[in-house]
Parts: sequence; structure tokens; C-alpha cells
Amino acid sequence: MKWYVVYTKPRWEKKVAQKLNDIGINAYCPLIKKISSWTDRKKLVYIPLFNSYIFVQLADAEREKIFFVEGAIKYLFWLGKPAIVRNYEIEAIQAWLNGPTDYTLSVQGWKKGDKVILSSGPFKSQHATIKEVKQNQYILILESLGCVLKVEKNTISSEQ
Repeated sequence: MKWYVVYTKPRWEKKVAQKLNDIGINAYCPLIKKISSWTDRKKLVYIPLFNSYIFVQLADAEREKIFFVEGAIKYLFWLGKPAIVRNYEIEAIQAWLNGPTDYTLSVQGWKKGDKVILSSGPFKSQHATIKEVKQNQYILILESLGCVLKVEKNTISSEQ
């Protein structure tokens, strides 16, 4: 079965994923920890990694089932077809979210446009291109995942 991306109402990601799981559809809403501050307290909360998006795994013939759940709006499309996320991409997100938050890094003085391979962390062995170099971080484009990643200057080695 394929993973699809579903667009939800704003702030409905967790509700929609839970409702889909309740009716037997494998839904995944990646969550990150965040400390929210109010005037009288601070609290650890889990917020969606992707605003208004969740992932669902189902067969093509069952794609209409998500519309029976309140809050699910539509599928994300790419080039006129429903966007499909590969299993290894979902696994990479899960590994990243479940991995340590700090990594040992080493800087080699890379510049914009350099091709690199991440040498540690959840995206280890992923190929990337340096999009931008800032004082304490690199902005990378992960080619296989089609996403942008901020890296505190260290986790990369040059591509050979």
C-alpha cells in the first residue's frame, strides 16, 4: 500500500489522524515536542511537524474513505496525481523524530553549491546540496526527500 499526503483543516491534524486510525486506516501525524509558555506557566506540548498535513497508508481503491472523517479536506497532488510518499521517507521522518536531539558535528568549510553526504543523525548517508551558509549553520537540500534541512555546522562530509 502507498502513503499519501492528506490536507486537513488547520489544527485538526491529530484529530483527523486519530479518527482515521479508529476506522482502520493507517494514519501518521508526525509530532514534535515544544515548550509552550503562558503568563502563569510553561507546558510541554506535542505539535504536528507539518501544519495541516498528515500521511495515510491505504490502497488506491480505498482513497475515498478519508472523506468520511471530519477535518480531512483533500489529497495533496503533484503533477496532477496524488502525491505519494515512499516507505523509506516515512521511516526517515520517524527515525529523525525518535533519534537524539544533539549530534556531534565537524565543519570543513563548505560553501554554497557543494554536494555533501550527512555523516550522522537520522539522515545519515543522505545526499544533500548546500543551499546557504550562515554563521552557525548550513541550509541543506535533501535531494531524495525533497526537503530543506537546517544543520548546525558539523554533520556532513564531502561527496566523493
